[in-house]
Amino acid sequence: MREKKQLQKELRRQQREAGLIPHQVHTPSNYKSPYESQQEETSARCEAASGLVRIMRQQLPTLLKRLQQIPDPRNPKKTKYKITLLMTYGILVFVFQYSSRRAANKEITRPVFENNLRRLFPQLETLPHADTLFRLLRDIDVSQIEQAHVELVNRLIRGKKFKRYLINNCYPIAIDGSQKIAFSTLWDEHLLQRKSGGTVDPDSGEQQDYQYYVYVLEASLSFHNGMVIPLMSEFLEYEQGDGERSKQDCEQNAFHRLAERIKKAFPRLPIMLLLDGLYANGPIMERCRAYNWDYMIVLKSGSLSTVWEEYESLLLLVGKANQHQRKWGDREQSFQWINKIRYDYGANGKNHLNIHVVVCHEAWRELDQKSGEIISKTMRHAWISSRPINHLNVHVRCNLGARYRWGIEVGFLVEKHQGYSYEHGFAKNWNAMKGYHYLMRLAHLLNTLARFSSELAGLFKQYGVRGAIGFIRNTLTGPWLDPQEVEQRLKKPFRLRLV
Repeated sequence: MREKKQLQKELRRQQREAGLIPHQVHTPSNYKSPYESQQEETSARCEAASGLVRIMRQQLPTLLKRLQQIPDPRNPKKTKYKITLLMTYGILVFVFQYSSRRAANKEITRPVFENNLRRLFPQLETLPHADTLFRLLRDIDVSQIEQAHVELVNRLIRGKKFKRYLINNCYPIAIDGSQKIAFSTLWDEHLLQRKSGGTVDPDSGEQQDYQYYVYVLEASLSFHNGMVIPLMSEFLEYEQGDGERSKQDCEQNAFHRLAERIKKAFPRLPIMLLLDGLYANGPIMERCRAYNWDYMIVLKSGSLSTVWEEYESLLLLVGKANQHQRKWGDREQSFQWINKIRYDYGANGKNHLNIHVVVCHEAWRELDQKSGEIISKTMRHAWISSRPINHLNVHVRCNLGARYRWGIEVGFLVEKHQGYSYEHGFAKNWNAMKGYHYLMRLAHLLNTLARFSSELAGLFKQYGVRGAIGFIRNTLTGPWLDPQEVEQRLKKPFRLRLV
């Protein structure tokens, strides 16, 4: 262990001498509690809880104004809870990261927690049973929840909250698909299906040839500072496939539906799509061009063979003119590019596009954890660009744009394994399940704003994301809050500033 630490120290020294600066990875500090007295901890908890509430209360009017427009199918004479109250409750369930309706029922309705919530959110006159929210989501147009989400993001964009993170003056939107949950039984006709390997059902003894699952295509703003803002979800549905050719719905079909919705929601927004290699094809690039969208698409080694052939042949002719060397973090990079490569697609190649290909070769050194030796590593990345590449834009488009497509994959990891229960349906009803999904994504948006706000960034850095949310949740479950201090904090002028 001591030898490894010395080698790691030597590696960092060599990197500094070479002008390389390793990317910092922030992890929760491994030390005892920083609070020296009960009063100090009480003040810190009050500050953290009121900080999150100030952010939420600033955004909730926009959300609730839109959510209260949802047609309510319930009998008004028998309705106890307004739609806005139930939606606020649903958002809080996911903001505080409860894993199921049962867990929310047990925890949120505790007297101290409920009293604190009513004090912080006056619209919560009384808290409903979680099944009341389920029955509402089962019967309403849940797409209106996502529409409220989109309008909130639009408001943040108009307020120029993300202006410093743009790529070539465009908003980077990453799109990728993810499985939400799988089942052994077909409980709804919307579910996709696949062969499961012919397992046997122990209850009936019958052969089970299929597994049924929910798959979602997600779109998120993915910025180079690590901030990922959930934007839209497109559910793949069995009925959307080609029944005549026995084909189910697929990611590429869903992409065109999602792209149409994004264009409708943000008709004049300058957008750069960040896509993986699945989307490197003519129809998708043509749609982006029709919408005047910029894009950076991963180009895999086995994809678009004619494009690769032309890239390799032209690279021999241009020499060093289309090359750029730079150091980024702890890596030495070499970029090469060819602009205006003709790409033919469609039946008999009747359609064509001029695309631009850029390849990045990078090398770095790291400490091998198994051998304890410093080893050299290399990697190659390639992208299709909608704009010509040059010495001035190659770093921004590739390193700050295309490379941060991973942000949406990190978002999947967070939503699946770090508190948001992405892989839990919350209901075996298609409409209600989608409603819970939209509420979860909305809560993730609010927590992301809190994490990157100047008011709470220090708390999230100290405890980590789940630790900070747990710290605030535990504060609300106990008698930590001083009503007068909270009221004074909430009355102070507040402006959301992102770091």
